[in-house]
Amino acid sequence: MPNYTVTVATGSQWFAGTDDYIYLTLVGSESCSERTLLDKPLYNDFERGAVDSYDISVGEDLGEIELVKIEKKKYWVHDDWYCKYITVKTPYGDYIEFPCFRWLVDDKEVILRDGRARLPQHDKTGVAKQHRRKELEQRQKTYRWKEWHPGFPMSIDAKAHSELPREIQFDSEKGVDFVLNYSKAIENLYINQFMHMFQSSWGDFEDFERIFMRIKNTISEYVMEHWKEDFMFGYQFLNGCNPVVIRKCTEIPDKFPVTQKILEASLERGLTLEEELKEGNIFIADYELLDGVTPNATDPCTIQYLAAPICLLYKNSQNKIMPIAIQLGQSPGEDNPIFLPTDDEHDWLLAKIWVRSSDFHVHQTVTHLLRTHLISEVFGIAMFRQLPAVHPVFKLLLPHIRFTIAINTKAREQLICECGLFDKANGTGGGGHVELVQKSMKNFTYRSLCFPEAIKARGMDSQEELPYYFYRDDGCRVWEAVTSFVTDVVNIYYDNDKTVQEDVEIQAFVKDVCSFGMYEVGIKFPKTLRTKEQLVEYLTIVIFTASAQHAGVNFGQLFLGMYPDEHFIEKPVKDAMVKFCKNLSEVTKVIKNRNEGKKLPYYYLSPDRIPNSVAV
Repeated sequence: MPNYTVTVATGSQWFAGTDDYIYLTLVGSESCSERTLLDKPLYNDFERGAVDSYDISVGEDLGEIELVKIEKKKYWVHDDWYCKYITVKTPYGDYIEFPCFRWLVDDKEVILRDGRARLPQHDKTGVAKQHRRKELEQRQKTYRWKEWHPGFPMSIDAKAHSELPREIQFDSEKGVDFVLNYSKAIENLYINQFMHMFQSSWGDFEDFERIFMRIKNTISEYVMEHWKEDFMFGYQFLNGCNPVVIRKCTEIPDKFPVTQKILEASLERGLTLEEELKEGNIFIADYELLDGVTPNATDPCTIQYLAAPICLLYKNSQNKIMPIAIQLGQSPGEDNPIFLPTDDEHDWLLAKIWVRSSDFHVHQTVTHLLRTHLISEVFGIAMFRQLPAVHPVFKLLLPHIRFTIAINTKAREQLICECGLFDKANGTGGGGHVELVQKSMKNFTYRSLCFPEAIKARGMDSQEELPYYFYRDDGCRVWEAVTSFVTDVVNIYYDNDKTVQEDVEIQAFVKDVCSFGMYEVGIKFPKTLRTKEQLVEYLTIVIFTASAQHAGVNFGQLFLGMYPDEHFIEKPVKDAMVKFCKNLSEVTKVIKNRNEGKKLPYYYLSPDRIPNSVAV
């Protein structure tokens, strides 16, 4: 009788093991094995981190093994089980890998294809085609679009994290990390002790300093020492947490009536304002987006305000970006003066603080929330709905949307919801943050997610003109590394442009993003992909946005290029991953060498600090 050896690996997460009944069926091209009970309760199989093997005898040759069916049945109480993978050794000595990497909950069955990635047009057997179709039909019932607020990108149809499909919820370790990191932040910032400061006016600058007195590292201490100085204020526009607002100014806008006479004291080269503009030495940060946004009024005892400032910046002879004029509103007039570095020290400092406050609101709500978290969730939902686990693009993208839907659901539950943290500690709380997203969506384009294009569109692409724009330099290096990796993977599975056009699943994925996920701005996102080059760019955008771009405006903990779950089994893809890691390592070395001896090193886009996905 033919004998098959089945090896089953259980995850190492907390509570990954199970005491439930586990059944397995092998589905071959010629026949199926009988439903086999692998584990009885209390037999100590399928424990956390375990790898268990079983022999299955069959009455006849099953042919080529196409599917493995796993069933979990309740023993006493439902006991979730995380299956990493299953390996089948055939009677002929061949080993077939079946990646799983998912939770089995309740009385659930999972049907697995072997680990070789395939495009839909390359599946030939009826069994394979039917499995592919049924998987997507089930996913589309599970992963449903829902509008959280009008004018927002669509999100997952779940009111709470507990309502999400188990396989995209935080696992136990991530959940504990979330709690511990939050507790550590509370401890470090003395938030409990100083929470009242966020809800009332501060008395003096020492209040600000006391908030951060427990953060002790070289960079934070340097920033605390120099935060009032103009060079530090300007540096933040290039390499701070929101380095995407500043742009080259080629013409002074009418709404900001600065003149040669007003700015004369700040222009160092002896050139006129017009000449400085032509030389490319003038830059601008315009927070028009905040104009008309409703300030937080959730606490009737605290009046809060928002500004929509315009800040003019100047590249001086030392190539430092310095602020030279600030107007706190969008409409010029006697009640909206232009502040200058030559003004009273505290007037000028207060004007800069208002700009930094506005930058914070745009950063948190637009740069961070909308343009990394929410857009990555759209890509993730569309991926689950339109790409089966056997599709190479599903395998490629899955690590980069890990926990993204979960963290966003938590945010809607606790942070940006009514009476959430935004309402308690943010000037745009109480609805202003919603207005900001809605206004930003009107100008949100697919092209703006293409990193090199976004840099060029702001006139910030010249390294010669701006030698210290490290966000640009490091971001372009990482973008090129990701593009190279994606190109290698795409070339393995797509022979030519026609292969892309005939891939009905990738076309459905792109259309789902455009027509449903980003329906508010759908015309600005592609509905189809016609060439391999377009596919490479699209996938690069998804990966870069979820990893590097998020790291550049936040911080990381699960690093780019690390793929602990082996969804790909083919050697060419594994070789591409090794090459990708090597390229990222080279970028890390360049950045490390560049940072040597700097009082303000920039490492947010160093690959060894970039998370794989938006997960925090």
